[in-house]
Amino acid sequence: MSTFIELVVNGVSAGSVYALIALGFVIIFKATEVVNFAHASLLLVGGYVTAVLHDDIGFLAALGAGVAAAAVAGALVEFLVLRRARVEDQAVLAIVTIGVDIVLTTALTREIGTQVLSMGDPWQDEIVEVAGVGIAQTRIAAFAVASLLIAAFLLAFRYTSWGVAMRAAAEDGETAALMGVRLTRVSLAAWAVAGALAAVAALFLTVFPTPGLDRSTSFAAMKAFPAAILGGLDSTTGALVGGLIVGLTESLVTGYQGDLAFMGRGIGEVAPFVVMLLVLLVRPAGLFGTRELSRV
Repeated sequence: MSTFIELVVNGVSAGSVYALIALGFVIIFKATEVVNFAHASLLLVGGYVTAVLHDDIGFLAALGAGVAAAAVAGALVEFLVLRRARVEDQAVLAIVTIGVDIVLTTALTREIGTQVLSMGDPWQDEIVEVAGVGIAQTRIAAFAVASLLIAAFLLAFRYTSWGVAMRAAAEDGETAALMGVRLTRVSLAAWAVAGALAAVAALFLTVFPTPGLDRSTSFAAMKAFPAAILGGLDSTTGALVGGLIVGLTESLVTGYQGDLAFMGRGIGEVAPFVVMLLVLLVRPAGLFGTRELSRV
């Protein structure tokens, strides 16, 4: 029973981090209707800056620099690439983000090389015993920080002028523009916020029990993509639920992999994508996504 509880706790913790990344996908999609395939590279930007600077300026300052760097990188992608693409087809713009991701990831992996970079976090490999269950302090910190950030975002999304502008743009961009909402500002802010959230997620993806940040970190970040899809790309609630589903699925399947040997090795890595496919077969728009209706 203790093993099951430990797996659930780890799954919820990992799921909250995946929810942060999935929320970035949703924010950008709601603001621009573009699926941002460059999101993993923004995460790598934030993680790399944090890892490089923590010895010189301290952990918290380095994390702040990493968050700022990822936010600026996201804003620059929107301002310098997407805004000047002069393409209105969102599918084409999504392909453009794939190109951006390749360029950024290649540049960063060259800098990282074969190194495994420490994030300089204060929790290290400390374990806390709760009711006989060992829980890594990094897992507790991940859940607490992710919960605070998600709650802060939802409050801002609901009550601030930026949140109102984004909701209006997501509902009907043309009408919002006619009512004075500056869609370019909404889009720029969405990319910056998504980058900042990704940088925080990078920290918790690369601390204990993982060895640190390396050139494969961006691939780990893409586990959050099923979370955004199965929850619904236009739903903030869906991002949260999707993240938890992916985290729990990965943790439980990996933990009981010995009992699932008939399904092959590494099934824990594949399980979130299988769940995504099963959900999409029943609900093509995701669990909380808006279904588009067309009159024939």
